[in-house]
This record gives sequence, C-alpha cells and structure tokens, in this order.
Amino acid sequence: MSHPIHPSPGPEPTPTPTTPFALERETVERLTAGRARIEAELARLIVGQKEVIEQILIALFAGGHCLITGAPGLAKTLLVRSIAQIFHLKFQRIQFTPDLMPADITGTEILQDAAQRRLMVFVPGPIFANIILADEINRTPPKTQAALLEAMQEHQVTAAGQRHALEEPFFVLATQNPIEMEGTYPLPEAQLDRFMFNVVMNYLPEHDEIEVVRRTTAETPATLSPLFTGENVFRFHAVVRMVPIAKEMVRYAVQLAAASRPHQAGSPDFINQWVNWGAGTRAGQCMVLGAKARALLQGRSHVTAEDIRTLAAPVLRHRILLNYRAEAEGLGVDEIVRRLVDTVKDPLA
Repeated sequence: MSHPIHPSPGPEPTPTPTTPFALERETVERLTAGRARIEAELARLIVGQKEVIEQILIALFAGGHCLITGAPGLAKTLLVRSIAQIFHLKFQRIQFTPDLMPADITGTEILQDAAQRRLMVFVPGPIFANIILADEINRTPPKTQAALLEAMQEHQVTAAGQRHALEEPFFVLATQNPIEMEGTYPLPEAQLDRFMFNVVMNYLPEHDEIEVVRRTTAETPATLSPLFTGENVFRFHAVVRMVPIAKEMVRYAVQLAAASRPHQAGSPDFINQWVNWGAGTRAGQCMVLGAKARALLQGRSHVTAEDIRTLAAPVLRHRILLNYRAEAEGLGVDEIVRRLVDTVKDPLA
C-alpha cells in the first residue's frame, strides 16, 4: 500500500543567471552550500549517521538509486522520509509485503464507462512520483521486486502493452532488512545492480542513542523545510557530470571493479578463493559518477583517489557474491572490499 505525501510550499525561487557559465557557477555554489544546509536541517530530526546521509545525498545528486540495509528500528524509513522532505518533489512510500502484487506498484487498467461505450483506462500506481521509498523491499517475493526493474532502469513502466513514462527526476530509495532475518527474499542480482549504492546503517553509539531516546520521548518531531526544487536537482545532475576527472582516476575505478572478478587475468588470490561473482562495468561507472558528486559536495572541482576509495564499499558490497568457503570462514563482503582497496595500487601513489 502507498502513503502519498504532497510537497509543502517550496523554497524561495532564486534569480535565473543569464549565461550558461553563470548558471553553471550558480549551480555549483548552490550544491556546495547545500550540504551544510541539508545537514543542519536533518540534524533537527536525525541523530548521527553522517556517513549514511552523505552517501545517500551523493546518490541523489548523481541521479542514482540507493539501497539502505539495516536491522529494524534504526530509523531507515525516517531518514529517507526526512531527506525526501528537503526536496520539493512528489514523494510516495510503498510498504512491501508478502502479498504485494506488481500491479499494486506500477498501476493497472480498469473498465470505465464513456459516451455509449466502455474503455480500458490506465490508473497509475504509486511508482508515479519523483522520490519512491520502497520500504522493506526484501519482504516481498521476487516477482513483485522485479516490477521495479524497468522503472529503475528505463524510468517507465509497461502495462497492457503500453509504455508510460515516469515523472522526472525519479529516484528509488529502498530499505531492506538483513538477509539472515526470517521472512526475507534476496533481491535478484539484476535489480541489485541497478542500485548505485548499498548503504549500511549500523547501531548508534551510546551517546547518540541516548539523544534519540531523549528527543523521541520529550519533544514533538520537527517539520523540515524544503531546500531544493526539481529544477535544482536537474541542474545538479548536469553539473556533476561536468566535473573533470583524470584518466588515471577512471582507470583506478575500473581496476577496483575488475579486480573483484574471480579467475580473470590478474585477479588477486583471495578473490579466486572466496568470490563466486564480481562487479560489472556499472560498478566503475557508479564509482566515477559518485566521486564527482562527492568532490562537488566537499567544495572541490576535481576527483581524487580518496573519493574513489571512500565509495568503493557502498558501490561494490552488493555487486560481489561470496562463495560458501568465505561464509564458512566468517568473511563478509566489506572485508573483501577492504582487501581490494589495499591490493589495487593507487595510480598517484
């Protein structure tokens, strides 16, 4: 079922620059300054989780989808809802359940009476929004999970042979519980690859958890103000892609992704020993695009190797499939990614 949230009155419009250069410069300045404003606004509701927030913002500004993994009760849904409120965009929440059907997401055709005849009319589903919160996506069977695949990749859905374009910009922010928990269905590999990042939320440290309990038992939740419009988001996407990057940095991202593939020329021994399947070309694309967005958010006009290394884990952790030997030895995918980063040589070192 879905829960629509209509955007509140948006931010004050800013004067439109008169030249392409001035527009680009204004967009870069707005994006750079926006990080501090976003953090200040989110701090009214969210305690801690700064790394998680940064990775989600990078995905949004780069135009990618984001998967958020964490145990129940870590405020994954609250975090996504809060970030959605900052953007003056149409927001829909879809609660995934075992009995959810594909048509419940994409929409369906109904028979409707017209003048002297009956017509089949398409009724859009909750997927027709700008920001989609797919809550507990791995609680529903693969058939329904796959209904998101076309929407995420093509930004359209097909119903009764007709294609229906989705509203732009379009983001999917999905939350899932750890696979080890009962009642979960692992996401198909093809759909996992459509997510730019897999962001892991861990338990808060004690001092942050104390602050969460204090706030939620003594204060009325704050209302967040929208900071950006859909037009701003489109400009952010364009400017992020214009950030220059050295060929060596692109090669570094490609080498990190390629090194995760077992039984290839130059594959590290630990990859051949513990990995069944490695990352594809899209991993390198996501690392480069994410590194560009991270550079801008930090006020830089160029990409560094640190940007690539920082984003290696969220980009690769859902694209590397470990084998039974790794599981038997208690190795997790984050440990494999850490070894990859240590093994692949920094091109500028």
